[in-house]
Amino acid sequence: MRPPAQGPAFKAVVVSYRSAATIDECLERLRACDGVVAIRVVDNQSDDGTLDIIQRHASLDPRLRFIANPDNPGFSVGCNQGAADLEPAPEEDDWLAFVNPDCMVEPDTLRRLHALAAPLGQVLISADLVNEQGERDAAVRRRDPDFGAMLAGIARPWAAPKMAVAPDDTQALQVVEATSGALMLMPRHLFARIGGFDEDYRLHAEDLDLCRRVREAGGTIAVANAVRVMHVRGVSSRSRPFFVEWNKHRGLWRYFRKFEAPRRGALVRAGVFAAIWLRFPIAALRAALR
Repeated sequence: MRPPAQGPAFKAVVVSYRSAATIDECLERLRACDGVVAIRVVDNQSDDGTLDIIQRHASLDPRLRFIANPDNPGFSVGCNQGAADLEPAPEEDDWLAFVNPDCMVEPDTLRRLHALAAPLGQVLISADLVNEQGERDAAVRRRDPDFGAMLAGIARPWAAPKMAVAPDDTQALQVVEATSGALMLMPRHLFARIGGFDEDYRLHAEDLDLCRRVREAGGTIAVANAVRVMHVRGVSSRSRPFFVEWNKHRGLWRYFRKFEAPRRGALVRAGVFAAIWLRFPIAALRAALR
């Protein structure tokens, strides 16, 4: 076990579900990451040996404790459970890192992210996530969902704007509207002030929601373009494509109702509802074929 160095206290939360393929290496790397003083793993009823791997790591490292949920209450609930189980530090420099079980941090990942984020104060920061082939994850740099454009895209799909924002490698820290929930670092007091994750999202769009509320609270969303982390995407999702797509579309509808619907007319609300749910069977079929 690597003893924590002096500096900010990083407390990591990992939510797992059927993550046996990746969580061993994920936790090995997280335990070796500089400045990590505590790790909480919340398992949402895995049935593939994930919990056995977590228990082994917990027996080797007193910083790591786990919560074994008897059911699967969702990613947002798991993140909030893990954060609530971490004792706050008396010092101000207390940071929460939310790390997916398929993210492979380097020993200096959190230190480098913190060095860029700390001058901004109220900030949520992510790294440049790449897959095993080194291809960048488009979900890391995103705009808020544009539901008006979604409706326009029904008639002109080739002209519909994309949520993804191109990387700008001239900037060490690229400010965006939203980033991926696969890896997020933020001050604990900011997470507490906005009330954590919205638990009414079960899977997908909870990261868009969190980022929007950080911005509404006066914070900044940013991506460290030179801090690269491998993200082996969709390991647990491959076994349940219908469930994943259902909750992805349900999450988008909740996001729209929460942030956009109050300032839209009835016709637009009905159109967005139709656009989201008519797209669902097509997306579910594509996911199943993949």
